[in-house]
Amino acid sequence: MLPDYEIKQKASRVIPFAEFILILIMIQGILGLFTGEESTEDTIRFRLLAHSNSAADQAIKEEIQLHIQPLVENAVNNSTSKEELGENLAAIEPTILHIATAIAGEQAVTLERKEALFPAKRSGFVIHPQSEYDAYLLTIGSGRGDNWWCALFPKICFPEEKEKKEEEKVTFFLWEWITGLFS
Repeated sequence: MLPDYEIKQKASRVIPFAEFILILIMIQGILGLFTGEESTEDTIRFRLLAHSNSAADQAIKEEIQLHIQPLVENAVNNSTSKEELGENLAAIEPTILHIATAIAGEQAVTLERKEALFPAKRSGFVIHPQSEYDAYLLTIGSGRGDNWWCALFPKICFPEEKEKKEEEKVTFFLWEWITGLFS
């Protein structure tokens, strides 16, 4: 009987490990169902490069971003395809460049559309890998500062604006039923 016991002991070590692996695969599959990934081919990204990491240059970059954000959002909202988005953005390029030049002062400002390298970015459960993407690149001065980047779709591009919603009162059916019996 001793040899049977040893066989059972070895098999019982493998089963929990196999169950653990199976559970991880199931969790990953379930997360994949709920995280509808956005196609990166259908997006045009936007990258804003500051002149340097100084507080003044970063403030200029943030001010430019605040002024051009409504223009970009309007172009995105009025587009149904990547081609239409490209046309809408091309139409507002002079306005974006004028705003950025006015805010940057004496620093040179360039705006160009090209394949640009973007760092990895996590958006919810979706991870966008580091790669070259079709993008607008707005460079202030030498463009050696920390950068701010986004795809021109709200979920990835701009921080989610939290809408103030009235919270619904949470009730539990069982509790309501029990208290209803004694009322």
